[in-house]
Amino acid sequence: MASSNAATVDEYLRELPEDRRAVVSAVRDVVVRNLPAGYREGMGYGMIVWGIPLEDYPDTYNGQPLGYAALAAQKNYYALYVSTPYQDPAQGQWLRDEFKKAGKKLDMGKSCLRFKKLEDLPLDVISQLIASTPPREYIVQHEKARADAAAARA
Repeated sequence: MASSNAATVDEYLRELPEDRRAVVSAVRDVVVRNLPAGYREGMGYGMIVWGIPLEDYPDTYNGQPLGYAALAAQKNYYALYVSTPYQDPAQGQWLRDEFKKAGKKLDMGKSCLRFKKLEDLPLDVISQLIASTPPREYIVQHEKARADAAAARA
């Protein structure tokens, strides 16, 4: 499944085969347990997303909630999308170091962590990563990244 038309998280999970549902559900549980207050879960772009609701931060480039994290069962792997390690070089280095300490191979793509099975993710590291950035701090990071990108284009 590369993308879903599910309107709700429960609908998305029901679409998945049992083995893939178990993996996505386990990672989702880790995210939900560690998500700082102020983020909201929903569906977007065919995957489970957690973001800052528009009523709390309406100034987005696409009129959608500001995404913090997302989770999807792709065709040949799973992906946990988290942009903070890309926006914050120190957090990116921390993530690489923690995967190495855990003896896990870090497969990072463009703002995503790819994994083929649940055992590929050090869930304690994912817990810390998700818990690390409250919404206000994430907004500051996001706005700085946008300003830096605009300055680079100028």
